[in-house]
Amino acid sequence: MTTKITVEANVSAPVSEVWRAYTTPEDIKQWNAASPDWHTTAATVDLREGGVFSSRMEAKDGSMGFDFAGTYTRIVPNQLIEYAFGERNAKVEFIDQGAAGVLVRVSFDPENEFPLEQQRGGWQAILDNFARHVQARR
Repeated sequence: MTTKITVEANVSAPVSEVWRAYTTPEDIKQWNAASPDWHTTAATVDLREGGVFSSRMEAKDGSMGFDFAGTYTRIVPNQLIEYAFGERNAKVEFIDQGAAGVLVRVSFDPENEFPLEQQRGGWQAILDNFARHVQARR
């Protein structure tokens, strides 16, 4: 498989707030979209190794939707989430930078259907939405 794609964003908030917003279904429904014409209508999280998660992502006009789901393979509270989704894997690192906030770095195995830059752009847009969501709550 190709090299992993990595996206990152700095979030100006304490790591405990960043972690909570990343792992709480009500928060996930507010930030988990790559563009304004999409939204997440449902999210479930069983945050433990072997636990499953799912987010239902849909176009706001109802024209299409899909479930993004997987299984957590490693959890280190406030530091790391690793998960498998289908035949692919992802890692989310929460790097506490003190007064500078938290660097959230997501690395994932790309899929073969869409160009790498399109995948990177979509995941980066979601992560940017996440950072804005957390910072807006402060």
